Amino acid sequence: MPDKPAAGSVRPVSRTRVRPFEAGDIPAAGALLAQRHARHRLARPLLPARYEDAAAATAEVAAAFETAEASGAFAVRDGEPAGFLLGFPKPGGAWGPNVWVESAGQAARDGETLRDLYAVAAAGWVQSGRTAHYALVPATDEELVRAWFRLGFGQQHCHALRGLPEQAPERPAGLAIRRAVREDIPALAELEVELPRHQGMAPVFSAAPVPPAQEAAAEWAEDFDDPSYTTFVAERDGAVIGSAVGCALEKTGSHTGLARPDSAAFLGFAAVFPSERGHGAGRALGETVVQWAAQAGFGCVVTDWRVTNLLSSRTWPALGFAETFLRLHRLIGY
Repeated sequence: MPDKPAAGSVRPVSRTRVRPFEAGDIPAAGALLAQRHARHRLARPLLPARYEDAAAATAEVAAAFETAEASGAFAVRDGEPAGFLLGFPKPGGAWGPNVWVESAGQAARDGETLRDLYAVAAAGWVQSGRTAHYALVPATDEELVRAWFRLGFGQQHCHALRGLPEQAPERPAGLAIRRAVREDIPALAELEVELPRHQGMAPVFSAAPVPPAQEAAAEWAEDFDDPSYTTFVAERDGAVIGSAVGCALEKTGSHTGLARPDSAAFLGFAAVFPSERGHGAGRALGETVVQWAAQAGFGCVVTDWRVTNLLSSRTWPALGFAETFLRLHRLIGY
């Protein structure tokens, strides 16, 4: 009688075949993506409805595939499409030798299929020297998120949205919020520096450079009158202690496609000087941008944050922002 295999050494024969992604896979991938997005919208109905349509979702897959150096994998099970994965590099050195799976870059029938897809796609990515991998994953798809975690990924960033307020918020005693004026530029420049400085510290450890305050002041002076952006400042005892900026979501390149709700405003920046934190100024600034969005005719508000930024990762969920996509990250070789 033959020896029994060691425990854990036997796995069922997979009915799933995974191969490199090809142009002919785009329509089937689009149909899978539309189904994924429909499930996502059951939990986050403010996300754009049009991508539940297979034609719109297919166009997003096609755009991802046509991006320079895009590559990925496609899975078939019992003759039917079972999943796809598409990634492409972003220029610049800030992200390392990278590959990104954006909001339209993945869909799978189950988590194990996603893991098989990554095994095929990532082999080529690493062989080409691209060892920093990023994936934007629907936050409400627990099986998909867990599959990425079981591939060695961790959460780096969060995208979130919320609806509009029904009434104006109350302000903490002694705190005033108003529109910024040109005389505020020195304080605005210092606050512009404060955010990357904070994110360079524990536990974020961001590698983003901290710009000189003089450079930030020059940029503020040049762009201050741009009507595309609305800036608020928080004052206590007549001194500016914090600021926040709101704009249309289209002004940012980090929320696109399936991650871009219709008629959305963007809470793009908020910072409070360290000595003034913990007294409600940051939340009041965020509430003010949300109230501005309602008055300006937007339908919802989007923001994002590093999850290791303890301040923003506590303030924005408390303000009603619900996770939509998680940016997951893996660095190969360490």
